[in-house]
Amino acid sequence: MAILQVKKANSINTIMEKSAKIYIAGHRGMVGSAVERKLNTEGYHNIVVRSSSELDLRNQQAVNAFFELAKPDYVVLAAAKVGGIHANNTYRAEFIYDNLMMEANIIHASYLNKVTKLLFLGSSCIYPKNAPQPLKEEYLLSGYLESTNQPYAVAKIAGIEMCDSYRVQYGCNFISAMPTNLYGTNDNYHPENSHVLPALIRRITIAKKNNDSKVVVWGTGSPRREFMHVDDLADACFFLLQNYNEKGIVNIGWGEDVSIKELAILIATEMGYTGSIEFDTTKQDGTPQKLIDTYKLTNLGWKPSIKLEDGIKRIIIEVENKC
Repeated sequence: MAILQVKKANSINTIMEKSAKIYIAGHRGMVGSAVERKLNTEGYHNIVVRSSSELDLRNQQAVNAFFELAKPDYVVLAAAKVGGIHANNTYRAEFIYDNLMMEANIIHASYLNKVTKLLFLGSSCIYPKNAPQPLKEEYLLSGYLESTNQPYAVAKIAGIEMCDSYRVQYGCNFISAMPTNLYGTNDNYHPENSHVLPALIRRITIAKKNNDSKVVVWGTGSPRREFMHVDDLADACFFLLQNYNEKGIVNIGWGEDVSIKELAILIATEMGYTGSIEFDTTKQDGTPQKLIDTYKLTNLGWKPSIKLEDGIKRIIIEVENKC
């Protein structure tokens, strides 16, 4: 992690004691597992987790009973139903219902049980489709959303508003962070429901194994995306838990983007694939560009450290073993 001079957001003291009980919602996912690894590395071992089979976060009664029993001091809300363009567009009802219920239940239970601090993790898809680039925090709700993932985005916006509203009305120290596109350990490599970077790695891995002469990528390849390794995100989350105590969102990202075509070529190069990359223009592109402005977080004293090329190298072996 690259740490700059830290600027405290306000006077609230949120330095977590090593003995603090921390509940990570979504600990088996890519984000939640990275946060758990980071906390362990920093000496925090009083971590509470529950799998989805043990606790259905959509069930308010079950969530309330868990909070009353566990009494966590801190909550990291990383649980979410996520997926790529195809999944978001196909399972629209599930994406809005599941995400709304999970975040509402956890945020309200955190209030009822006097949680010291909650960190809600959203997504940069909350920003309007045609918002100016790079995306600044104040652009939220300034225009129409991308239609393909609108239900998911609306659910995430509701989570942000809940955190801010509970802060205003009840004095809860609930904060919200908006990560850019993520990749890394424990990512989803499903052939239809994964995000663009893991989907490309999967396709190119299989093509290389099968000696295929080409890989077909959905869309035109022209949209530009920003990518961050999930270990960088976990590092930023730990920083925010220690140093940020205000309403409103904080972007977490690199502040640099690449086109999907450039990304596909980079992955193919790193994996040693020599076939051609072709584009299926009958598939939707989604948002033309999504690059977030990271001034706010940088000014607080944090910036990422894992470059895209290095991050892709980290996960190639992991993916090759799965495909």
